[in-house]
Amino acid sequence: MAKIGYARVSTRDQNLDSQIDMLKAVGCDRIFSEKVSGRKFKRTELDNCLDYLRDDDTLVITKLDRLGRTTKQLIELSQHLEDNGIDLEIIDMNINTKDAMGKIFFTMMSGFAELEASLLSERTKKGLESARSRGRVGGRPRITQEKVNMIVSLYHSKTYTINEIMKMTGVSKGTIYNVINQEKLNT
Repeated sequence: MAKIGYARVSTRDQNLDSQIDMLKAVGCDRIFSEKVSGRKFKRTELDNCLDYLRDDDTLVITKLDRLGRTTKQLIELSQHLEDNGIDLEIIDMNINTKDAMGKIFFTMMSGFAELEASLLSERTKKGLESARSRGRVGGRPRITQEKVNMIVSLYHSKTYTINEIMKMTGVSKGTIYNVINQEKLNT
């Protein structure tokens, strides 16, 4: 029945000290910390922390956004904690899922976060539909057939490197390879 802390900042320039001090002040037995974006799917120290936690332990964080920035991350994480009998304590919100109020609050926050994500997705879809109705398709403009022919010709001449072809045509290395691979498929 240990208290295990997790601290995270998004950039290397930020400092973990204040979070670590808060986690120590509430009696964390061990603290995992890292400097990585909350949007990243792979967060090594969070994974290590979750592996370390056992039934009846409490994961302690300073703020909810330390765990994740997306609804999906938070929902998956809360389900993992619940499935493994691990409680969650959020210091700045005075929330602890050991009590009924903490559980309902966390459930409601997850619900609001999911609602927000759904509304954002809905607004994005409506915006894209509106743009399409005005003739806008989005994305990068396609390269001209003339440029495609130039890339193929330069590549097959075996005179120029990919970097030289990039400079001559003004397109990325990926685009050059896509053009060449598409040309191979068509022949």
